[in-house]
Amino acid sequence: MTLCKPAHLPFAGLLASVALAVAGATASLAPLAALAQNALPLAAPSVRGLPDFTDLVDLVGPSVVNIRTLERASASAGTGSGADEQMLEFFRRFGIPVPPGMTPRGPRPDDRGPREDPQPRGVGSGFILSADGLIMTNAHVVDGADELIVTLPDKREFKAKIVGADKRTDVAVVKIEATGLAAVKIGDVNRLRVGEWVMAIGSPFGLENTVTAGIVSAKKRDTGDFLPFIQTDVAINPGNSGGPLINMRGEVVGINSQIYSRSGGFQGISFAIPIDEAVRVSDQLKSSGRVTRGRIGVQIDQVSKDVAESIGLGTPKGALVRGVEPNSPAAKAGVEPGDIILKFDGKEIDKSVDLPRLVGNTKPGNKSSVTVFRRGSQRELSITVAELEPERPEAVAAASESPKPRAAGGAQALGLTLAELPAAQKKELGLKGGVRIEAAEGPAARAGLREGDVIVAVGNTETPGVKEFEAAFAKLDKSRPVNVLFRRGEWAQYAVIRPAR
Repeated sequence: MTLCKPAHLPFAGLLASVALAVAGATASLAPLAALAQNALPLAAPSVRGLPDFTDLVDLVGPSVVNIRTLERASASAGTGSGADEQMLEFFRRFGIPVPPGMTPRGPRPDDRGPREDPQPRGVGSGFILSADGLIMTNAHVVDGADELIVTLPDKREFKAKIVGADKRTDVAVVKIEATGLAAVKIGDVNRLRVGEWVMAIGSPFGLENTVTAGIVSAKKRDTGDFLPFIQTDVAINPGNSGGPLINMRGEVVGINSQIYSRSGGFQGISFAIPIDEAVRVSDQLKSSGRVTRGRIGVQIDQVSKDVAESIGLGTPKGALVRGVEPNSPAAKAGVEPGDIILKFDGKEIDKSVDLPRLVGNTKPGNKSSVTVFRRGSQRELSITVAELEPERPEAVAAASESPKPRAAGGAQALGLTLAELPAAQKKELGLKGGVRIEAAEGPAARAGLREGDVIVAVGNTETPGVKEFEAAFAKLDKSRPVNVLFRRGEWAQYAVIRPAR
């Protein structure tokens, strides 16, 4: 086999060879050059440099504070350092398993009882709302603290008092006795766009004035009853809670509040409370120390695609009413279990979580309009909003009578054994009628129905008794799924039964 080796030419010969090669290449490229001169110029891609956050840090940095929480040691005396307690609180808040070695330590040998001096409990962040010392932070930062110490960027320290805290939105307002402070500028969340650069300043793990940056990953993330969160990829860790999320105009657009993590550390997903929602809450906290919300007295659920199609709603939207509290505003207005609320005060309900937010932001005593979808048609109702009360425990209905079960043609085809609903159970559930399921098999069982459920409508037709159930079922198209509205205790929901063929 012959191997190819590089040729060894004298220096003069090498130069001559190179000159000939260049001349030949130039001649061969001449036609291409002529074509290039006649071709249309290519549009250069728009290149934008990375943002510079230095001016934003100078602008907003003086308004961001460190908040240390203290508690008078009793049961927790000697359980570990403040940093350990802070991490444990973080794990408890987000339901993350506590890593080995992070469990609280027991009392030290020299501990002879509770110490009188307040001990470190945790570290958080906040930002100045007004020059006279009002500061906004998270409710979970100040929850349970006996003392609050606020440290300004210029290292001045102040004892703070809690003006008010709202756990439902995780917003709190505290006050320090100071004047001439640098307050933040509040931004417009509606102008915030997905993909926009944002910055956070806070005290992760107690490291004061730490700056991190990223982009808005999504808006209106549903992670809470009353808040649509801003999702970002800004690095947020324990201690960042309560600090500001800042846009490129130097305006606060959110309060950093939560992260999604499987390890306990930042994994690229963090959530901020929209500042417009936080300001709405803080205004009430400043004026009365508490937040007043509206309620109408319904338990709701999401509307599935199968249910929407089977009842004639088409698009899965609105809030499915699973239960109505007795004597509640909804009950007095005529709202019934199984209704689907499509609008509240003229505002569309796209997802079920939209309803608590709209109702909660409505002043108690206000008269509001409600559009419901009931058995194939829409109805307009008028409802007087009440004040939100503590959640009442769920009641479970029990049957005191056991009528003889009946299995008939229509019910049997669905896998159901039905009986008339006892009068006592009608009264207990607040129903005018319905049929009780004594057994559910085959298609009915696969749809989620079970013994003890009460069917109140089939195919958008009310079923006050077994006879009416059979009559309504006889009119249905047996080749299509059957929608059934039923009660389970105080909860109403739909099931879509696909008859066996």
